[in-house]
Amino acid sequence: MLRNRVDEFISNPKKALFILAGPTVVGMLVQVLYNLADTAYVGRLGAEAIAALTFSFPLFFILISINSGVGIGMGSRVSRLLGAKNLKEAENTAMHGLFISIAMAIIISILGIIAIKPLFRLFGASEEVLPIAISYMFTILIAIIFMFTSFIINSLFGAQGDTRTSTTIQITALIINIILDPIFIYPLGFGVQGAAIATCIAFACSLALGICFIRKKSYVKLRISAFSFSWETIRDIFSVGGTATLTMLLISIYMVFINKFMAHFGTEYVAAFGIVIRLESLATMPSMAVSFSLVTLVGMFYGAKRFDLLRGTIKYGMMVSVMFTVAIGIIFFIIPSIFLRIFTSDSNLLTLGSAYMRINVFTFPLMIISMVVSRSMQGMGFGFPGLIINFMRVILVAIPIAYIFVHVIGYGYLSIGVAAVAGGLSASIVGIIWLQSKLRKLDNEMRLQVEIEKAD
Repeated sequence: MLRNRVDEFISNPKKALFILAGPTVVGMLVQVLYNLADTAYVGRLGAEAIAALTFSFPLFFILISINSGVGIGMGSRVSRLLGAKNLKEAENTAMHGLFISIAMAIIISILGIIAIKPLFRLFGASEEVLPIAISYMFTILIAIIFMFTSFIINSLFGAQGDTRTSTTIQITALIINIILDPIFIYPLGFGVQGAAIATCIAFACSLALGICFIRKKSYVKLRISAFSFSWETIRDIFSVGGTATLTMLLISIYMVFINKFMAHFGTEYVAAFGIVIRLESLATMPSMAVSFSLVTLVGMFYGAKRFDLLRGTIKYGMMVSVMFTVAIGIIFFIIPSIFLRIFTSDSNLLTLGSAYMRINVFTFPLMIISMVVSRSMQGMGFGFPGLIINFMRVILVAIPIAYIFVHVIGYGYLSIGVAAVAGGLSASIVGIIWLQSKLRKLDNEMRLQVEIEKAD
């Protein structure tokens, strides 16, 4: 089964990219729809409710970032081990990922509950928004272990190239979330907190279904007998996953600062920005799915020593993903209000959001280029480049420029979007140069290997 899967991907990398990306698109759509469903239902409660979700989003994303890092690190190592036909160590790696995830969930839940109120104050939440945001995140933190462990299981299926199963799990959880959202928000009277309760129940169901599929369908099993403590395994998971987590945390930091800059203009600006960001996640989702698929493909090719397939696969993935985001960006630029109306009918929010969207679309292809570079590097086991690229985009360029525009020069809120474009452009240029350098090094290694084989 495993040999056939790896050989299938090697024989036709372009087809394999779409085999993996198709279900991944659906899976990512599910993740986006979680947020969109919450926003759509909560949006009927007013601007303060939307603002509460917008302030909660960076914290929620931090939680996802921390656990995603473990999943990415584990998945990258498992893919490379499967490419090298080492099932025993792949299962050991999967168990390490699961135990790390459980430990982190417990620690983060405790620390998060303690720090939640001062964090929201630091983010700039007003007194009207603060209690709503706290009630939402408090509920999420209590049940965070369900989210963390279910993500690890989905990552394990993805590492094997079985994105269809992980998508099935996510779709089931989404349906549960969509059904429960309005029930807890309106009839039961929980308001914004009801959206969090529905999400937690959905994650618990996702975990239960994932455990069933692991037992029945997974080639790599989660079993205690496969576990053998290894510092090398932990180091490998965190060398890729740790930098992936830090990379995603940088995005969370960026969101915190942008929310704070938007709050300088008022709550409605924060709400409008929150809607635009959710639409952005929907627009870039298919292209991001391609980049996620590259982690598995590149990892398998790298583990199998098929360096000859890496360059073409990465180039093709980047071309397809950038073309798609450009097309979607054009549509969003021309008719932004149509999409914004999904979440609000407030004329002021529509005006603010439409203007910001027309600037924000220029970040779409730049974001995807950086994503493809980072994921390709992660597939090869190099997590550091993605961290540096995003550090440049967020910390060195976007945030300082936005601060200068808003607080020094006194420009309006649209200047924040211009700063985001500048950050994306700089990161894309550096990322492409770095990736080309890494691929040239692998080409040289492959030529040296061929020469050695000929000499023998």
